[in-house]
Amino acid sequence: MVARLLDEDPEQAYAYSRIALRLASRVAAVREAAGFAAYATQKYAEALAEFRASRRMTGSVDLWPVMADCERGLGRPERAMDMAGGPEVQKLDKAGQVEMRLVAAGARRDMGQIEAAIVTLQGPELASTAVHSWTPRLRYAYADALLEAGREDEAREWFGKALEADKDGATDASDRLAQLDGVEFVDAMGEDDEHPSTAEAEAEAPGAAEQDDEDDEDDGVEEYYDEDDLEIEEVEDDDAEGSAKA
Repeated sequence: MVARLLDEDPEQAYAYSRIALRLASRVAAVREAAGFAAYATQKYAEALAEFRASRRMTGSVDLWPVMADCERGLGRPERAMDMAGGPEVQKLDKAGQVEMRLVAAGARRDMGQIEAAIVTLQGPELASTAVHSWTPRLRYAYADALLEAGREDEAREWFGKALEADKDGATDASDRLAQLDGVEFVDAMGEDDEHPSTAEAEAEAPGAAEQDDEDDEDDGVEEYYDEDDLEIEEVEDDDAEGSAKA
């Protein structure tokens, strides 16, 4: 249930994780699930504690990047940077290493080091034309950092590349491109709609309400006779069945 609800209803997922913890707190998968539920609801201290517990139980380093991101969430980007340089990073698979790079770049930005963040995201993974599950997010983060640095033309290029790789809509790269191009989205049904409201329309046509009441009465009569006709047809059908049996 935690996995099922995590994206659509993180608060409910968190509630389920608390129940799971009461029932099986010594199961590593339960601690990990509880960590992700807390992380999704921005309870970073709690998430970090659960991730650490899961790591102690399994010895795995897979949660290292998200643990570092919890440090960022707690306002400790320096600790996240220390973790990014730790030996655990070398034990991560390619996806984990890219995730760690994203966290490190975010920590650099937290500390106001935007140029260092841009350099952190550069590498063979960013330059590669191959598309992996992490490619859209890496390109998007790079474009966002470029935009913060005032390099708008380059940012537009990389938002475009992120969009090309983002087949599942994991980022809002299309919206960011539209913003850069000056496209504004307007609510077609907003309060400034030129069409008159229902109340205004009724005020302009005083006899409309009375006519609606008469129509409602007529509808009621028609419905009444329709029901009678139905009853008559059912009786006739019953008589027909009786004759057939006879």
